[in-house]
Amino acid sequence: MYTDIPYAYGDICTKAVFDRDTDQYLLMTVGWNHDQRVHGCLVHIDIINGKLWIQRDGTEQGIATELVAAGIPKEAIVLAFHPPEIRCHTEYAVA
Repeated sequence: MYTDIPYAYGDICTKAVFDRDTDQYLLMTVGWNHDQRVHGCLVHIDIINGKLWIQRDGTEQGIATELVAAGIPKEAIVLAFHPPEIRCHTEYAVA
């Protein structure tokens, strides 16, 4: 899991933030790198109408690839970080 992967520099960690009531799931990067604050969203996924909407994906491999490997069909994944007119050119759901 991403929260178990240590950073090679700084005092930085990844935190899972889940809101099951509204079906919003985030991985946040939080900490300090020397004297600079680090705080940002690594992954943001919403469940909307039974599909996983990937709002943000800052992973190297791509969270959609990992979800497919875990058994979630591509038709149930929306790459929401792409504009709607681009989504039809991906292997994933449009909406």
